[in-house]
Amino acid sequence: SSGINAECSLRPGVIAFEIDPRMVAELRKRFMGTPFYSKLEIIVGDCIKSELPEFDVCVANMPYQISSPFVFKLLLHRRFRCAVLMFQKEFAERLYAKPGDKLYCRLSANTQLMARVDHVLKVGKGNFKPPPKVDSSVVRIELHNPMPDINFTEWDGLTRIVFNRKNKTLSAAFKHKSVLELLTKNYQIYCSIKNVPLSPDFDIKAVISNVFEESGLDATRSRCLSNDDLLKLLEKFNANGIHFSS
Repeated sequence: SSGINAECSLRPGVIAFEIDPRMVAELRKRFMGTPFYSKLEIIVGDCIKSELPEFDVCVANMPYQISSPFVFKLLLHRRFRCAVLMFQKEFAERLYAKPGDKLYCRLSANTQLMARVDHVLKVGKGNFKPPPKVDSSVVRIELHNPMPDINFTEWDGLTRIVFNRKNKTLSAAFKHKSVLELLTKNYQIYCSIKNVPLSPDFDIKAVISNVFEESGLDATRSRCLSNDDLLKLLEKFNANGIHFSS
């Protein structure tokens, strides 16, 4: 079982999340009667479904199936100094991949928007009993200070479209019917809220083409876009009344 430990900022000690009651009983048994027992708080439950407490440092060995949800929950929590986390090797590599790298993806862009991610060390599968099928890696995540002043829901909506087919050009990513319908609907909502008359000649394709022309990024492949490129793109879309969250 993999536990989630957080060094509490309010008092010296450790707060641990553990979903398996058997592991909880074992932990309490091991610490009972030691000087550390009073400094250990165990929250029994799923850390993804629970509210995170105040803490300074998070240390965890993450199960693969909750790796991505936990990273985003942690980043949106924001109130911590750093996290030292172990993931499956390929997942960890996606966290710190750079634009142009084969593994660079939406996860990379979203994580690096809010934090610096450094590779700490590789942990071979032979270090576990029984050994898993893949190697692991430890990464350190440290939040940017100050955090970027953007609407993360907007940003996330943009990156979902951009990285849906990350090896295609940016213009190709915005040609899908579902994308055009979504952005048209959002533009109509925007006009309604802002009391802007909706032109009967409105053409979402023309607006998107104009944004790409202004940014000069239309021929760029999605996996080569830096966060600065994406921020510029989001700013230009928003300036033209195009939003990615309704």
